[in-house]
Amino acid sequence: MSGRPDSDLTPDTQTSPDTAEGAPETTEDAPERAPEDAPEDLSEADDQHDGEHDGEHDGEHDGDLLEEQARRARWAAVGTGIVLALAGTAAALLRVSGTAPALVPFAYACGAAVCALAAVLGARGRTRRALWAAVAGVMIMALGDQFD
Repeated sequence: MSGRPDSDLTPDTQTSPDTAEGAPETTEDAPERAPEDAPEDLSEADDQHDGEHDGEHDGEHDGDLLEEQARRARWAAVGTGIVLALAGTAAALLRVSGTAPALVPFAYACGAAVCALAAVLGARGRTRRALWAAVAGVMIMALGDQFD
């Protein structure tokens, strides 16, 4: 299995050397075939089974669940951005008072500013952008650590 989606052939398209040459296929040599309506994955079977018993309130429950997950993602982005911004600010203040080159506290301060931006983006519901901004802020702070 190479990981490519087309690397594994489905059982009904596989050919054995005997059938490719035109020899009759016996029941012992034939590969087992999956039923046409059988789900490819067990999770599909579970989804189909669960859907039968849920009733009419599926849309309302899914909407509430999505809203809850979105709210949690926003709070996680805000919290992470704030913590990283505070850590970067503290590191910048500690390095400014030391003998480190001027580039070090500047990098920490810039990283803290980007992490604060991530907190703002998270509060506005832009969680994916907030994640990338937090990663960029931490990378900028890591540059400051490398210059130290």
